[in-house]
Amino acid sequence: MLKQYETVFIATPVLSPAQIKEAVDRYRELITGEGGEIVNEEDWGLKKLAYPIQKKTTGFYHLFEFRAEPAFIAKLETQYRRDERIIRFDTFAMDKHAVAYSERRRNNRKEQAAPAAQETTDDKEE
Repeated sequence: MLKQYETVFIATPVLSPAQIKEAVDRYRELITGEGGEIVNEEDWGLKKLAYPIQKKTTGFYHLFEFRAEPAFIAKLETQYRRDERIIRFDTFAMDKHAVAYSERRRNNRKEQAAPAAQETTDDKEE
């Protein structure tokens, strides 16, 4: 039975954009390669950390929301621990309320993005 999970990882800030993209692609392929299904993905970019981690004060945040078998989570977290590019991660199982909240949040973002996209196309037509 597939359960829905959300995982956020923080990559070290010394990576180039190509290295960040490669790390994200690696975890995306790991999730989908093990029979998981990515529901949502968000790149939060470079953000300031609440406290220094490994003498670093910033990090690249990335979120995956996905469905997978519960046994897969141990494998995913082992990969995070082995990867020197990842300085922190957190994975949790979403209950029905968290799934509903996440869906509402995604729909609100789409609705807000649609008028902004419409305004830019209107500006180009003028």
